[in-house]
Amino acid sequence: MQPTPRLTLTRADLKSFHGASLPDLIGVGVKLLIVGINPGLRSAAVGAHFASRGNRFYPALLGAGIIEHPIDASSGMTVEDQDHLLARGVGITNLVERATAGADELSAVELKAGGQSLLDRVELYAPRVVAVLGVTAYRTAFAEPRAQLGRQAVDLGGTPLWVLPNPSGRNAHASLAGLVGAYREAAVAAGIVPTKAARSGRSGRTPG
Repeated sequence: MQPTPRLTLTRADLKSFHGASLPDLIGVGVKLLIVGINPGLRSAAVGAHFASRGNRFYPALLGAGIIEHPIDASSGMTVEDQDHLLARGVGITNLVERATAGADELSAVELKAGGQSLLDRVELYAPRVVAVLGVTAYRTAFAEPRAQLGRQAVDLGGTPLWVLPNPSGRNAHASLAGLVGAYREAAVAAGIVPTKAARSGRSGRTPG
């Protein structure tokens, strides 16, 4: 598999993508629908989710066992990598379509509208698990000011809902190890990653 050629973008290049959108990556039979807050400028420019350099999204997916080989989306994503995500049952979307330099540029009105739009997509694609990346955005989008990270007491359109740490490099409170552990829990619930007991059972001897 040939790597995607590294793409150099100036600040002016990136700024020109302010307000652009990024298509969802969702296939039939999606198991885990991962929801970012909104596209960054680099993601909009290269046409790939979580493309900002320093974002720990794909390393966290790899560490959690959700994907089986490294993915570097900083210059775009290969067809092979897209197919791998879809084959693993991973879908990626955003609460808000509009690309910005930072999520702090989004209004509460946009986030709340994004929450309703997400519900429509969940009902359309019927994933096993929905995972929103970013507790602050989730609290605003769904009017849940006391929400904490982890499995939520309320479902979304009848689908189990998780709120997981934002993988942005700006989120200094979340380590890569913490991301891996949190993402793995949601992936186990979605049936993408086996439980520890199942893994141990496959590697151990058959009881006699």
